[in-house]
Amino acid sequence: MRAYRVAYDGRPFHGFQRQPDVHTVEDALLDALRDLDVLAGDADAPAGYAAAGRTDAGVSAVAQTVAFEAPEWLTPAAFNSELPADVRAWASADAPGDFHATHDAVARVYTYHLHAPEADAERARDALVRLSGEHDFHNLTPDDAGTVRDLDGAVERDGPFLVVRLRAGGFARQLVRRVVAVVAEVARGQAGTDRIDAVLGDDPLAGPEGVAPAPAHPLVLTDVTYPGLDFAVDDAALASAREVFETRRVEHATMARVTGVLADCGPP
Repeated sequence: MRAYRVAYDGRPFHGFQRQPDVHTVEDALLDALRDLDVLAGDADAPAGYAAAGRTDAGVSAVAQTVAFEAPEWLTPAAFNSELPADVRAWASADAPGDFHATHDAVARVYTYHLHAPEADAERARDALVRLSGEHDFHNLTPDDAGTVRDLDGAVERDGPFLVVRLRAGGFARQLVRRVVAVVAEVARGQAGTDRIDAVLGDDPLAGPEGVAPAPAHPLVLTDVTYPGLDFAVDDAALASAREVFETRRVEHATMARVTGVLADCGPP
């Protein structure tokens, strides 16, 4: 069994998990394994295959982890030879035969880059303190079960952004994005601490009182922890990943500059 760390820009994909009629990150991974003859054409997935998490459409990752029975020659660089540019394997680790990338993860960390130049970072921190710890987050997920989670949150100001980091053993659907939405309400002065009391309360919140998820694109899966696994970085694969995403960064920075000019349109 071998585990791979995978980074991807989630914006071109309809989430991680395979779905009918839309292209996902998992499709890209499995298509690459077919092209490499690691996966038979009529097989759904390699033996033992599992992934650390199922990121939503538009969500990116630095440390998504997939594991399966892989041949010795399948290094991250070899994996990348058939992957699209916006999906890059960059490290790997030998794992026990019964390893499961979903169930054996003891912690996951998501980082949200909230553009909020007007928001109060101290109010954001106070909100996260109240949301941290073990709670029933039934008002912050569409899930009906598995809503009790032990959450650890932190936030820091980075220029116009509030960088929100959330850590837990696992996350219910949309939990991270809805937590961020509540923190943003409080940080912007749109709600007080009574809002958090209501969100964590027993009564369900529906309609206009409910919490809609924050947009997906600023969210990144930044770490997944597995006790006992020692990931070795593939230098060539890491260099490839950094080159690809640096090129993307420059492209988007340039477009941000152009749209900034457009945002200032009109007579001088």
